[in-house]
Amino acid sequence: MLAPIVGAVCLLLPFATAEAGETVAGPVEARVLRVIDGDSFVAEARVWPGHTVTVSVRIRGIDAPELRSRCAAERAAATNAREALRSLIGEGPVALTNIGGGKYYGRVLSDVMAADGRPVATIMLSTANARPYGGGARTSSCGD
Repeated sequence: MLAPIVGAVCLLLPFATAEAGETVAGPVEARVLRVIDGDSFVAEARVWPGHTVTVSVRIRGIDAPELRSRCAAERAAATNAREALRSLIGEGPVALTNIGGGKYYGRVLSDVMAADGRPVATIMLSTANARPYGGGARTSSCGD
């Protein structure tokens, strides 16, 4: 009875320290379960052989338009960004590196590499589906 509890605690330790402001270098192999929007997704991360953790991931360094914007143009751009991210990472494997926790509403913040080894943030920026983001208050794509 105690062994499963100890095992679960050990599995979550790398993520607990990340929430405390530290980072896990990675890479951590993950399978994308669902794309949420243009800068976040849900993944099943393989933390140890035979052990996975389901986690929401925010992609470091980018900010995509918001799906819940009051502005129709931003909502349309957000839908395009979500589809671009879905096309880029699909359900395929991704590699998570420089994984940290913190203020991202229960998500981890991570650099993400697509299955072909390309950095996801760089691609989203180069296709104008996201803009650079270094933290702080975001600005609307509609100027409000």
